[in-house]
Amino acid sequence: MPARPAWASRNFLLLSAATVIAGLGNSGALIATSFAVLDAGGSATDVGLVSAARTVPLVLFLLIGGAVADRLPRHRVMVAANTLNCLSQGLFALLVLSGAARLWQMALLAAIGGTGQAFFAPASEGMILASVSGEGSGRAFAVFRIGVNGAAIGGAALGGALVSAAGPGWVLAVDATAFAAAAALRGLLDVRGLPDRAPSGGIVNDLRDGWREVTPRPWLWAIVAQFSGVNAVAVTVQSVYGPLVAKDHLGGAGPWGLALAAFAVGTATGALVMTRRTPRRLLLTGTLCIFPLALPAAALAVPVPAGWLTALMLGTGISVEVFAVTWMMALHQEIPEEKFSRVSSYDWLGSLAGAPVATALAGPAQNLIGRPAALWSCAALITLLTAAVLCVPDVRHLTHRPHPPSLPLPHPPTESNKQPGTNHSP
Repeated sequence: MPARPAWASRNFLLLSAATVIAGLGNSGALIATSFAVLDAGGSATDVGLVSAARTVPLVLFLLIGGAVADRLPRHRVMVAANTLNCLSQGLFALLVLSGAARLWQMALLAAIGGTGQAFFAPASEGMILASVSGEGSGRAFAVFRIGVNGAAIGGAALGGALVSAAGPGWVLAVDATAFAAAAALRGLLDVRGLPDRAPSGGIVNDLRDGWREVTPRPWLWAIVAQFSGVNAVAVTVQSVYGPLVAKDHLGGAGPWGLALAAFAVGTATGALVMTRRTPRRLLLTGTLCIFPLALPAAALAVPVPAGWLTALMLGTGISVEVFAVTWMMALHQEIPEEKFSRVSSYDWLGSLAGAPVATALAGPAQNLIGRPAALWSCAALITLLTAAVLCVPDVRHLTHRPHPPSLPLPHPPTESNKQPGTNHSP
């Protein structure tokens, strides 16, 4: 039996397995939730309201979730959040299967799920970063991202098939079971090797402390600010303009679904590439790989044929995933372990906060200037924000250090190896 790589610690394997299991359930549940609303007689507006009911508490509680995850043992926060999601999705499934689900009930349960995610996400990312050390950190992050992207691809495909074959209620029940399994795996994590944290002065003080970790690092706040715009625009292109262009010019949902699938395959491919590459200039390489994210908007503005769009989305997925891995490496290298979750919560907030506003403005913008002009504006905004970030010297010059002296990240001890362990999963 081949020896396990040094970066594949027991914790890494548990966290990765839990993330894949939960990701498979989650991706299918996103599809099932929409069809559950429609099957209950809801409209497209109702689908949007239930989606917003999940997003609003996610954004509102992210910073608190990050502070809590740095005050309490992160694995316990993750288990508690998974348990809350298991219960909410299980009740959602029962209501749908009984035929008694009402819109306000679905919105409430979606909001509970979003609240759980707000506490889970910073704890999860902090745990991943804290569980990795040594030369293999870049490979560990890339392998973890392969699991995340693979679960998203497989979960969407299986979820869509199960919704058609058995109905959305059973897919929601599967998601609840997946959360229970993920919680059980995360409960087995060995955190004895992680350093104790000094008592803090309360949640408000923790939030200020997290902000003090962000503001002195121009590379960090610049990229968070960049993605508050880039992510909002990219989500708008994918969720609003893309389906409209596909319906009018590309042949409908089929070609657009194929293009999105190609993007997802590209992200998995990009993570695979990063298992063998560690750029010296982490953020310069990653930021340059964001420029291609403007291409889908430009292609839809033309619009190009469906085949060209699919190929372009594949390449864009590869480049965006290179950024995702280099960003994790930069955070792991530069942020103190005890601040990981707080900093992660600011990162998540910047990435998510602009999306609801941008999608709400997509329709009025199209009515005002026309869809092609709106899409060209999206491409231009991504390009300008990314170019602006390259003006920050720290973004251009931050260099990978194989053994960062300031971050002696411990691995949980095992019987055969008392060295620090490897990877984590959000």
